[in-house]
Amino acid sequence: YYCENRDPDFEQKMHNVLLVYKQLSLQFDEDGKLISCKDGEEVVHVLSYDEKPGIQAIANTSEDLQPDNTHKTISRDYEYKRLGTISLLAGIDLQTGEAIPLIRDKHSSKEYIEFLKVLDAKYPKADKIRLVLDNLKVHSSEETRKYLASKPGRFEFVFTPKHGSWLNLVEGFFSKLTRQMLKGIRVKTKDELVERIYKYFNDVNDEPVVYRWK
Repeated sequence: YYCENRDPDFEQKMHNVLLVYKQLSLQFDEDGKLISCKDGEEVVHVLSYDEKPGIQAIANTSEDLQPDNTHKTISRDYEYKRLGTISLLAGIDLQTGEAIPLIRDKHSSKEYIEFLKVLDAKYPKADKIRLVLDNLKVHSSEETRKYLASKPGRFEFVFTPKHGSWLNLVEGFFSKLTRQMLKGIRVKTKDELVERIYKYFNDVNDEPVVYRWK
């Protein structure tokens, strides 16, 4: 069945997000290099942020069979064992392409605030941090508001409309992550899955790609 539930402020919220992307495009020269801020101009770091919850750690019940003269592909038993799930909290710096991960068992207000603290420690204290993100309840919870009150002027949120996650550039990164490493992945422990995801981010950041809206 199809259930239509439109955001009454969809157009305005979409406009606000696309305005951020347009302003970003003006910060790059014809060669795609970021133009430095002028003296006295406020520095704003723009990130696309989202959570990817429920990533399953799945183990084989028996070892994969490697290819041989008879079988040309890897053979895998159809049975598997669930080891639990993890949540990935991640932001993409839209000016540098750097991907910033935080992996935890949950993605409550506590973990979200922990991610904000990671960003606060990462960027110079005099700069502003602007986040494009969705309307998940933890993004505006009482705990989150209390933390933001302790950092006046530090963070600015630009919310995507409801049912408009496709406006958030980090969604494309999550899709790439799923296709490149999570699809069909098998691990022996949940910690191994965490380590491999962090390694994926390290590999991405060796040659970061700046994400741009089209």
